[in-house]
Amino acid sequence: MTASDSRPRVVFAADCPSRPILDQIADKWSMMIMGVLVEPTRFNEIKRRLDGVTQRVLTQTLRRLERNGMITRRVLPTSPVGVEYALTPLGESLREPFGDLYDWTVRNAAAIQAQQRRYDARDED
Repeated sequence: MTASDSRPRVVFAADCPSRPILDQIADKWSMMIMGVLVEPTRFNEIKRRLDGVTQRVLTQTLRRLERNGMITRRVLPTSPVGVEYALTPLGESLREPFGDLYDWTVRNAAAIQAQQRRYDARDED
């Protein structure tokens, strides 16, 4: 906004190409999957390390991450056939910001939970 223009500037326009990308990478399963992929990892190992993820959700999330260029998928010549996933350089570039966000979450979890309890108790009154 300039001094001569008093209208607020629209930052998050509905057609902004960043919106679907932010939706994808900010998804909890995407962030956790990318955290697991410190090295190439097979599908079932990813599933074991993400308590609570369903096979369907894991498959969908891996496909979106692959489509967005964050991970690669490699079919292994094993019997039965295995699939391994790894971060691409683009996906690897998110490791530091995701790590920062995770560290912030851990540092502030107790304060956030306390605030949630205060808010919930207020609503009960």
